[in-house]
Amino acid sequence: MAEQPPLQELLIQSRALPWRAKSLKGVHEKMLWRDATSGASVALIRFDKGSGIPAPHSHASNQFMYCLEGRYEYTATSTVLTPGCFYANPKGHVHGPTLAHEDTVVLEIYDGPHYPVKPDWYTDDEDAR
Repeated sequence: MAEQPPLQELLIQSRALPWRAKSLKGVHEKMLWRDATSGASVALIRFDKGSGIPAPHSHASNQFMYCLEGRYEYTATSTVLTPGCFYANPKGHVHGPTLAHEDTVVLEIYDGPHYPVKPDWYTDDEDAR
């Protein structure tokens, strides 16, 4: 495995960043950090009320989420994230679909690439990185 370049100190005022609309209606992101080599990332994700991920899926790496505001449900298991909830989902675990019952913002962290293949609900490759 190649050695990662050293992480330089980074400070971002996320409130100053614009939300980027993803190709799935009602889903937006503020990418805070991404490692181009490993695919690891840290982003703020906003789900408009009524939006969510439409189908069960898995990830190519471990997924971590911390809910900052709103109410976000994994409907198949009735797992609900509310402000202050931490969610960890291991690589390869099938979960979803999801539904935002309120406007919701989560901090989402992946320790590698997001998906093994781009899900069909995204039309933009950037949305599935």
